Amino acid sequence: MLNETTIQIIKSTVPVLEVHGTAITKRFYQMMFSSHPELLNIFNHANQKQGRQQTALANAVYAAAVNIDKLEAILPAVKQIAHKHRSLGVKAEHYPIVGQHLLAAIKDVLGDAATEEILQAWADAYGVIADAFIGIEAEMYVQSEQQEGGWADFRAFRVERKVKESDVITSFYLVPEDGRALAAFEPGQYVSVQVDIPGESNTHIRQYSLSAASGLPYYRISVKREDAADGRPAGKVSLYLHEQVQEGGILRLSAPAGSFTLDREDKRPVVLIGGGVGLTPMVSMLHTLAQTDPDRQVTFIHAAQNGKVHALRREVEELARANPQLSVHWCYTRPDGADRERGDYDREGYIDLPWLQSAIPAADASFYFCGPVPFMKAVNRMLKTWGAADADLHYEFFGPAAQLEQAAE
Repeated sequence: MLNETTIQIIKSTVPVLEVHGTAITKRFYQMMFSSHPELLNIFNHANQKQGRQQTALANAVYAAAVNIDKLEAILPAVKQIAHKHRSLGVKAEHYPIVGQHLLAAIKDVLGDAATEEILQAWADAYGVIADAFIGIEAEMYVQSEQQEGGWADFRAFRVERKVKESDVITSFYLVPEDGRALAAFEPGQYVSVQVDIPGESNTHIRQYSLSAASGLPYYRISVKREDAADGRPAGKVSLYLHEQVQEGGILRLSAPAGSFTLDREDKRPVVLIGGGVGLTPMVSMLHTLAQTDPDRQVTFIHAAQNGKVHALRREVEELARANPQLSVHWCYTRPDGADRERGDYDREGYIDLPWLQSAIPAADASFYFCGPVPFMKAVNRMLKTWGAADADLHYEFFGPAAQLEQAAE
């Protein structure tokens, strides 16, 4: 527990974190990786280069400072981050390293303004927050390893099948190399894939949503090929998976993780909205609902540029034909001539609220959505405008954790 003096000192630094938070976290990562280059085997290099990881950490530090006297308010965010840490292999021994360099970065950026009193207060606060993460993650490691079919750290999987789903998305069907059982997972969860890319000095880890239902003899991930575009570099891991990993190849996976999961107790209508490769957790949820809750009304909406990049369409339509409680709607932002000739989509252009209302029976439903950040910002705004309750809006970012309102800023 923190004493009142420490709490007040931490709260007094909130305005400083608003201005200098990202500068502090940027300097933190520079200092930490310089002293501990082995940690580059855990962190996503692309998120580092694009500044996404620095921003996510700045947001987390800011939230901790604002809520330092009621840390239970940020417990859902702590659990979400803890899931990612467990899947990446973050361990208790990493936290003192982080604390040391975070305090050093605060001192480096703020200079004389970071008094000994402020640094000691943040050291005390960091200790409390780190202990919370360590405790939660320790429980997750035990649960992951001791569940039926579970395992610790990373496990070798063989690519049983590699299926091209669209011009940009390919599915990988993965079976355990040791032939042992597979752990069950909740629809919406992901696995971390660890790869050694020829010519790279560090291993790379990426997280991919599981795109099939649990209970099958394989895991399936459906990966978008991230080519260089608009000044953004190509995705090293996605290109490696698409171009170099073939059937029979070996990938190392962590056990399934993630807090973006389907609430199976809620029997109200459920709406699944995916944009681009964000359809992957939506498809897992759709399969699960069709198998386990055949009386629940489900609306499945997917937005893609056109038919060439639209993955898993036939699979979803087959589910809808076999399950009358499922309704499916396609939105193509830039349909090509073949799409228009077939007329096999429901909306051209971006999703807007009137069209969304025409596709969804009522706002009193449970909503799950995933896709590019601008897409999720728009969906979140429309659903709130319609009157959907915050508690009914569930979403997942592909990348460092953030809030949609913060992403908008």
